[in-house]
Amino acid sequence: MSKTTHKSALNQSESTPGSPHVNTASAGKIKAFRKKQQTDQDLKDQLLARNKTALSRGITLVESNQVNHQKRAEKLVEACLPYANKSIRIGITGVPGVGKSTFIEAFGSYLVKQGKKVAVLAVDPTSTISRGSILGDKTRMENLVTEENAFIRPSPSGESLGGVARKTRETIILCEAAGFDVILIETVGVGQSETTVHSMTDFFLLLKLAGAGDELQGIKRGIIEMADAIVINKADGENLKPAKMARLEFKRALHLYPPKPSDWQPEVLLCSALDQTGISEIWELIQEHQNAVKKNDYFNKNRREQNKFWLLQTIDEHLKNRFYQDPKIKKALQEQLTAIENNETTPFMAAAHLLELSKTL
Repeated sequence: MSKTTHKSALNQSESTPGSPHVNTASAGKIKAFRKKQQTDQDLKDQLLARNKTALSRGITLVESNQVNHQKRAEKLVEACLPYANKSIRIGITGVPGVGKSTFIEAFGSYLVKQGKKVAVLAVDPTSTISRGSILGDKTRMENLVTEENAFIRPSPSGESLGGVARKTRETIILCEAAGFDVILIETVGVGQSETTVHSMTDFFLLLKLAGAGDELQGIKRGIIEMADAIVINKADGENLKPAKMARLEFKRALHLYPPKPSDWQPEVLLCSALDQTGISEIWELIQEHQNAVKKNDYFNKNRREQNKFWLLQTIDEHLKNRFYQDPKIKKALQEQLTAIENNETTPFMAAAHLLELSKTL
């Protein structure tokens, strides 16, 4: 066979559908492309069909920092919006050790028995050193996690204020679109920055302890003014009497505050998540609150104000990211940091220089 004939035969072999060289690679690319297309097209349908696996995949997209994932997440959230806003969103906060996870498991299990579909968004603190999170809430809610009508999603708080994950707002929308009618958002702990979780919920529940010096903490204006209910947890055994005394203290403290915009008067309740006592009373109070705020239209007004707040927050975040990701700013920032270390400028002068530079971008 001549070289020309051999070359022609080789070319013909490479173009044959069964060739293990070119076509195998091409088939792999086509398969991957089709899989991606199928994922993008079917993810919303599967999520709306109340598939918890699809919901988890959607939340993973929302939490991702990859640009291509963020674009896909934006489209998914937008597609789910018409099916959202049909739940009650409950924020649950309290100092570490107050028993938030135990309470949420008891409360969530009770709601499931009442025929509710419960989604728990548990935000774990992120280490400022290693940037890692334990994400152990599923292990602490071992009974609730097995319920068919419950969904638990632990997420790292990242650098967000109040320990609320940056994408929790979008995650709420996905959970609502997946048919969950009660959304429980557990935050890291108590502080002024807990206004972040307050700005995305309909009812704000503050868990407290008795006999831990926590009564005085409760009198601080910031957290009390936001609370729609205060629950003294671990009101059992020898701690029952101190819990009742703490309840009186908190009731007195609540009378020192002006009326809430919703015209709702916060209540102080006792419960034992361990013994599962007082749980039904808390749910009855939440329902009473919802009936009241819907009757006076505060519910809708609050949701509208929250949307405005998150519009401004989104703009702030976008401008911040664009500022720090600009190559000129990155270079100038390092120069200013070096100048500060060498005592050649002050942090305020360096900031003014960088902000002035950003005007030319």
